[in-house]
Amino acid sequence: MSEVFLFLAQQPVLLLFVVIGVGSAVGHVKVRGVGLSAAAVLFLAIGLSAWAASYGIDLEITEVLGTLGLTLFTFCVGLVSGATFFSSLRRSLAPILAVAGVLVASAVVAVVTGGLLGLERAVVAGAWAGAVTNTPALAAAREAAGDATGPTIGYAVTYLFGVVGMLVAVSAALRQRGHDTDVPPTLVSRTVRVEVTGQPRIQDLEEQHGDRIKFSRVRRGEQSPIRTAEAADLLLLDDLVTVVGPSDEVDAVTRELGHASSHRLEADRLYLDMRRVTVSAERAAGHTIAELDLLHRFGATISRVRRGDVDVVATDDFQLQLGDRVRVIAPRERMAEVSTWFGDSSRGLSDITPVVLGVGMAAGIVIGTTAFPVPGGVFTIGSAAGTLLVGLVLGRLGRIGPVVTAMPYTAAQAIAELGLLIFLAQAGTRAGAQIGAAFTSGDWLRILLLGVVVTGFVATGLYVVMRRVLRVGGTRLSGIMGGAQTQPAVLAFSNARTGYDARVALGYALVYPAAMITKIVVGRILGGL
Repeated sequence: MSEVFLFLAQQPVLLLFVVIGVGSAVGHVKVRGVGLSAAAVLFLAIGLSAWAASYGIDLEITEVLGTLGLTLFTFCVGLVSGATFFSSLRRSLAPILAVAGVLVASAVVAVVTGGLLGLERAVVAGAWAGAVTNTPALAAAREAAGDATGPTIGYAVTYLFGVVGMLVAVSAALRQRGHDTDVPPTLVSRTVRVEVTGQPRIQDLEEQHGDRIKFSRVRRGEQSPIRTAEAADLLLLDDLVTVVGPSDEVDAVTRELGHASSHRLEADRLYLDMRRVTVSAERAAGHTIAELDLLHRFGATISRVRRGDVDVVATDDFQLQLGDRVRVIAPRERMAEVSTWFGDSSRGLSDITPVVLGVGMAAGIVIGTTAFPVPGGVFTIGSAAGTLLVGLVLGRLGRIGPVVTAMPYTAAQAIAELGLLIFLAQAGTRAGAQIGAAFTSGDWLRILLLGVVVTGFVATGLYVVMRRVLRVGGTRLSGIMGGAQTQPAVLAFSNARTGYDARVALGYALVYPAAMITKIVVGRILGGL
């Protein structure tokens, strides 16, 4: 095997894709429905690197590739989460503070436990960084301690359980996802016959239901043509109107207006047509639906939007992105014109928008590597946190002047997954190269015990606080756990188990920046003790 390892050590790109390919194949193997997914790449890389080290061969993928993979991953996660992140932030301060509090408490537990186990403070600092799987925290601890060996040994011994332990915790959280109360509602479409005489206005009805419903078609009289519903329309007795929204909201509107009709306006294509159109033209992306003014432009309206695998009601303030698929209702003779205006090309699903990718990544890396003065030295948030923050902002903006700042959901997910696999392969080979030396230390059992205590405390603390106190659903909690651990392998595992549920990525992006900053600060404090 030494010849094979020597050859792979001389071909880092080949090594990278061998680890990604074989590791991904292993990750697809499931036992009782549970597989490691992308995390298998990490474990395979650790095992191969440690095996090669036993022959005296350094089998390690360069750190530059790992940084590239991680920043691609965090930037794209930011892009796909930005549209909903800032609206969620206003009502999600409690989970962010809870994550920071649990991490600080885990550091106190680490100091106390490490003292009881008779470990040096520098080793304790590194072990804590490994238990919460954060390399920037290790770097901060090493710098503050003025010791590269002790923290590195602690980190290498505890890192593996830091990943495995949190995967176990995420599995426990996902077992409860059947009881989630924040499941995206299934949208239904229903034709309602109006039986009230008060002439309610469509805009008022939509606002009364928090813009969770959309009126798409109106028919006034049995022989009248079906037309697109307008916000200013007054509903008269015996009008037929089509309502789109979550089933409970549609039921409520039906009771308010009259009864469900046996007629289905959406089935009548004589006057209006309906088509699912892909947003691929940049002129349509980055604008809210109200800004597009489709009613006056084409006599058309959008009833729902599909982003990824989730359908949502097309409210006026919903911002469209490249790759969104919109359900358009328009006069038959103008449907082709509407389709052309939106682009309706598969390019909308795969365009990586190179300008956004290049400028956004560059800006994030600059922000991440900028040194901020703090007592006793300087502080940087790291390239991963920097690119995540820039991605969140660009995803939220959607457009700056003529430039679209977001990336199609499908393209962003593909780049994020590739970046994740590259990072996991590099991180695994790096940890594997260190693990042999770490386990030759006579303290490794005590260090491992410390890591188990810290990871267990973080996992248990997050689970209890989020589930019991803040009532967070299991699906979103799995993403929060991955973000709190700043561990992409945990996110990949959660995504695979949930079929890339959007709540996972949102939970991850919500707490990741705060968790990253907290860990770097705490790592510096622990290293300086």
